[in-house]
Amino acid sequence: MNAMSGTARMPAVRSRFRNMVFEPMPLIGMGILASILLVAWIGPFLVPNDPITVNMEERLLSPSFKYPLGTDHMGRCLFSRLAVGAQATLGITAVVVVTVVLIGIPVGLLSGYVGGRFDSITMRVVDGLNAFPEFILAIAVAGFLGPSLTNLMLSVVLVKWIGYARIVRGIVLSEREKEYVLAARVGGCGTWKLLRRHLLPSIVSPVLVLAALDVGKVILTISSLSYLGLGAQPPAPEWGAMLNDGRSYFQTFPELMIYPGAAIFLVVLSCNLIGDGLRDALETKV
Repeated sequence: MNAMSGTARMPAVRSRFRNMVFEPMPLIGMGILASILLVAWIGPFLVPNDPITVNMEERLLSPSFKYPLGTDHMGRCLFSRLAVGAQATLGITAVVVVTVVLIGIPVGLLSGYVGGRFDSITMRVVDGLNAFPEFILAIAVAGFLGPSLTNLMLSVVLVKWIGYARIVRGIVLSEREKEYVLAARVGGCGTWKLLRRHLLPSIVSPVLVLAALDVGKVILTISSLSYLGLGAQPPAPEWGAMLNDGRSYFQTFPELMIYPGAAIFLVVLSCNLIGDGLRDALETKV
């Protein structure tokens, strides 16, 4: 049998993944991301000040021992808001990415393997949604649903699952006619078992790479929608909302936008470095 089954490829994938960990760029990305995740995890328990309480007598203060990064236009501690906001921004991003993967993989698997009317209807829906730019569609959905974090997540999920479904479907279409799949069919392997044991392992690598690269895009989309007032609402300490709060003071006190902007930049950079490392290690085109 010339074709290697999806299950048989998994040890090789794990070996290449271990080698990737020692490459410099992915290692830097993992270090940056781990540091930010650590701040998001323990930061809210260590912040020196309440990130929401307004104190107009201490507005726009420079960094000090009490306020490590200074205060914003409402007298709130910028460091505390950044640390607490990391949980909101990264938490929303994680929920969105996991949700689109859980939607895109089953839809792509079934569409590519079952084919027929289900595939035709699914691809028409995908093509219809794909006709609009992702960000514009997300703005339209979030604007229609109203500004809130829940509606923000729904709008991003709606536009992001499309890419995963298309990639998974394409892989399944190419894999389902290979010898190991045909042999499994002849051997009496049921549809669900075949999808789980033979086809699902074949899509792990490209989906993993796409998800890693997509984290940065999702964060940018979420932050942009919050910046436009369609996501987190004041006084929630979310990075995109913090950018929106500070735009009126950019010329007089640019730190209000520089700090959350730098945090977003570092997360996006780290995820892109990790994603590029995964793509090179797994030899996957995404």
